[in-house]
Amino acid sequence: MYLPRAFEESDLVALDRLVERDNFITLITMRDGAPDISHLPVLYQRQGTRIELSGHWARANPQSRHDGHALAIIHGPQAYISPSWYPDKEDAARVPTWNYAIAHLGGELHTFDDEAALGALVGDLTRQHEARAGSDWAYEHGRAELRSQLRGITGFRMAITAVQLKFKLNQNHPIGNRQSVAAHLAQQPGQSSHDVAMLMRERLPGTIQGDRDGPEP
Repeated sequence: MYLPRAFEESDLVALDRLVERDNFITLITMRDGAPDISHLPVLYQRQGTRIELSGHWARANPQSRHDGHALAIIHGPQAYISPSWYPDKEDAARVPTWNYAIAHLGGELHTFDDEAALGALVGDLTRQHEARAGSDWAYEHGRAELRSQLRGITGFRMAITAVQLKFKLNQNHPIGNRQSVAAHLAQQPGQSSHDVAMLMRERLPGTIQGDRDGPEP
């Protein structure tokens, strides 16, 4: 990933927050010189710098037969930035851009098809998302008709060995531009724009995040 220093993030808490916001990832592997790509929800675990993703594919998915290196993309919020929002738009000849937060996680995939392990994985994913949906449906491993459907999936665990976090939030602009853009984004429709505004404000000088990032480049 192209990662200018101004946009590089190193705090893994920022990664935690991206996954908490949206754990539906893009998973990329290589087969015969071409990429296999799946889009799927995952469970995320981090202890210090140790990170693991786990999830499952349909067994018919060719990627389910892959063991080895993989890339997981965590998609954060994103928003269009109009040059009209910059106070210095005329003097600096500003042009449109896009602000966003994203994570690339490289690691090693290991597949599994043990019934008990698959049942535990489905149960954990179900509990997480049913709670968000305000529902109480639960996977019941003791029900044979539900358990039999595990034959249609293959599970994976992915031990993460490399993390790249890119938070492109106008850090290479004067403070006045960053404040103005955040204010305009907060007025736009859509949660993604509001989330970008929040990330921008967290990284302004005078906030904890801004102080940690140091002076503006």
